[in-house]
Amino acid sequence: MMQNSLKGQKAIVVGASRGFGRGIAEAFGRAGAEVLAVGRDGAALAELARGHPGLQVEIADAADPSTARQVLDRHPARILAVVAGATPVHRPLHHHTWETFSTNWHADVRIAFQWVGEALRLPLAPGSVVIVMSSGAALVGSPLSGGYAGAKATVRFISAYAAQESEQAGLGITFKVVLPRLSPATDLGRTAVAAYAARAGMSEERFSADLGPAVTPEVAGAAFVRLALLEAGDEAREFTLTGAGLLPLVPAA
Repeated sequence: MMQNSLKGQKAIVVGASRGFGRGIAEAFGRAGAEVLAVGRDGAALAELARGHPGLQVEIADAADPSTARQVLDRHPARILAVVAGATPVHRPLHHHTWETFSTNWHADVRIAFQWVGEALRLPLAPGSVVIVMSSGAALVGSPLSGGYAGAKATVRFISAYAAQESEQAGLGITFKVVLPRLSPATDLGRTAVAAYAARAGMSEERFSADLGPAVTPEVAGAAFVRLALLEAGDEAREFTLTGAGLLPLVPAA
């Protein structure tokens, strides 16, 4: 990742108070971008800002219907990273209620729907890039996470639909989606690893080792900087993310 490679560019990270979102905000800052970190946890955002002079914060609920419009109106940006989402409830299907099963539909899908929609309606300036975080669960399922995998698959579709609308209207906005592999390096990932390790009768350490190199916030940050630097005409729009970095997702034949 080149130092100052994003110098002079403005970036918004939605869901920047923890985990991958925090790592992405930090990486954009190190790459020279002017970063606005959006999240609900004011204390975590204040801590982030103290460690990164010049980084701005916005305490807001990303799922609120008015937040996306207000933030994008006040902070014109070339890079929009939509990372926010809820931690799913981990239990077998038949122990879910509809409320626990649908947690990520009311958070992750709603957030992606609203921010991606506003990027098109505003619209963002030609040459802008919107990078949306989905999950590897969208490809392989997640039987202990209720509707999480389906929600993340819908987030992936939202990004693809937005790319089509941008092309149809000649907006010049590029949409990318990242599907990270399960990782114990974030709070969300650790809860999933604990649940799946227990289900398999394994220790968390053994289960994590079997996953391979972990996707860390630093790895996610480097990946998002790389995507922000890609040429607008780059054909790849969907990427899996492992501890080794980004891999273009090859559509099924």
